[in-house]
Amino acid sequence: MPVEKRNPIPVKEAISRIMKQNVSIRTTKVDLDESLGHVLAEDIVATYDIPRFNKSPYDGFAIRSEDSKDASGEHRIEFEVIDHIGAGSVSTKTLGKNQAVRIMTGAQIPEGAESVVMFEQTIESESTFTIRKPFDHLENISLKGEETTTGDIVLKKGQHINPGAIAVLATYGYTQVPVTIKPSVAIIATGSELLDVEDELEPGKIRNSNGPMIKALAKKIGLEVGTYQLQQDNLESSIQVVKDALSQHDIVITTGGVSVGDFDYLPEIYKAIDANVLFNKVAQRPGSVTTVAFSNGQYLFGLSGNPSACFTGFELYVKPAVNKLIGASECYPQIIKATLMEDFTKPNPFTRFIRAKATLTPSGTTVVPSGFNKSGAVVAIAHANAMIMLPSGTRGFKAGHTVDVILTESNAFEEELLL
Repeated sequence: MPVEKRNPIPVKEAISRIMKQNVSIRTTKVDLDESLGHVLAEDIVATYDIPRFNKSPYDGFAIRSEDSKDASGEHRIEFEVIDHIGAGSVSTKTLGKNQAVRIMTGAQIPEGAESVVMFEQTIESESTFTIRKPFDHLENISLKGEETTTGDIVLKKGQHINPGAIAVLATYGYTQVPVTIKPSVAIIATGSELLDVEDELEPGKIRNSNGPMIKALAKKIGLEVGTYQLQQDNLESSIQVVKDALSQHDIVITTGGVSVGDFDYLPEIYKAIDANVLFNKVAQRPGSVTTVAFSNGQYLFGLSGNPSACFTGFELYVKPAVNKLIGASECYPQIIKATLMEDFTKPNPFTRFIRAKATLTPSGTTVVPSGFNKSGAVVAIAHANAMIMLPSGTRGFKAGHTVDVILTESNAFEEELLL
């Protein structure tokens, strides 16, 4: 079982191979209150018009526009107020000449009226008011069906459900929401040098940080997670652990090499479970030795044992695969342009991903590496909200250059926006 030869492929090609696989998308229904963060399994269609009736967008007076046509500063026109209605109420009155109904925002326009005068445009007395300008037909009226009409698609299949989508679903009475089923993830942290988090440090040993980090990344996007342990130096037991994980989960993630000395077990494990290796090396730094395989509709990710490379692999490869499994219409990371605020002079023979802090400023987005940037670094990950993406074949960048940035935190700019 010698370590097999690895030929690197471009990052885009690696992602493409992942996304080309045929997967089954399972569906279910969940309570509206539990649907946040899920993906819609069906289009949501408007079952009635919004607004359901002509309504007032302001507090004011409903009038007949024809009665206002001669109004001016020198010739104020007086209206008699014959009723007063609020949102949820309907007037039983029909307007006659120079009559008006006092109306609140959201209330249905009364019979005979087709314009609304805002309060601040009037001079009021006890039961009358005057205006100094004419109002056009349908001025200040929210028309029936102007937002949606019956049969309109208001939410599309594949859309992530956010709070705005919750409001739409509630509007149309969806107590049960059709969604796709999120995949579950098995995490297998490997490496004879690893200790559990609660263990005392020993010479040559380190605590397992990748396992908890990957578990947190998976839980952050709403996935159920199981953890498994390998018995080192035993190929047969390693194969069985992966088989057990696949029997219970949709995705299996190993972090670190499954190896003994110069022998790598991972190819043998994939062979034993009849998995198709999509790639085993990517032209990127960090994480070039990332491996991805596919077996019977399930993904297997072999991520680097270095924390930064492991984090990068999850963002670049696991997240799109998860989005494919849940039928999301938007599968790929968000990339923005930002101004680099520090020199980064290291050459980039492969595409390089640098943990970074992006900041929104009045003049645009800026970005700076978040700290110590070797692939084994841990602390810098905690202070990053983005990754700078430098293309292969470049020989370093200077402060002031524009670079591509992948946002890894959905609330990346939250603090800056609140200031």
